[in-house]
Amino acid sequence: MTRRPTRLLTTVVAGTAAVLLLAGCGGSDSGSKANDKIAGADTGGETSASPSASASASGNRPEITFAADAKNVFEDQKTGDAKKDAVLADSALSVNSLDQAIFEASTGTKALGFYNKGKALNKAITYVQGYIDKNDTWIGTTRYFDRAVTLSGSSEAYVTYCSDESKSFLKNRKTGKVENTPTTSDSYVLYHAKLSKNSEGVWQTTDIVSNRGDKACQP
Repeated sequence: MTRRPTRLLTTVVAGTAAVLLLAGCGGSDSGSKANDKIAGADTGGETSASPSASASASGNRPEITFAADAKNVFEDQKTGDAKKDAVLADSALSVNSLDQAIFEASTGTKALGFYNKGKALNKAITYVQGYIDKNDTWIGTTRYFDRAVTLSGSSEAYVTYCSDESKSFLKNRKTGKVENTPTTSDSYVLYHAKLSKNSEGVWQTTDIVSNRGDKACQP
């Protein structure tokens, strides 16, 4: 039941994404592994993007709101390391900012440019525009799991994570028709993201690659 028919990101052969994005990283100190109980995984420590979810109460961070019938659920929020937890939190907000732009049918939302920059922002704009051009949005729940952080110096980090789109579906804005597509290997996606900390202390996603159907994310 995949809700994303077109790719936001550069789809690459499994394993190549990590090499391209993590080159020079110096190795991982928090490796990602497949979740072998995806259908009923423990959701302890998860956070959700609900219709009234706020991006942050601190600083000048923009509010992020979702459609009432859609939700993102993020697992593995707490690592025991405050810096890694901050990276994971802003990585999740980067994801949420894309979906907010889809719900609002606008590539000019404040959050999109706040949590993404460079290559990641360009890809995000292209991705959201694809939804707008097709008059599409989505409903349901997308789960993000096996999220892991690798720190590189004081202002650079790398995050790997999986998504489960089996319970989220495309919906046409004009007709209201929902595409109840079946769950397949393509309902699961592996992501590798690069983030940089800006002068305001925000961990912005600067580049991201993905591999839909990656075995590391399969149930």
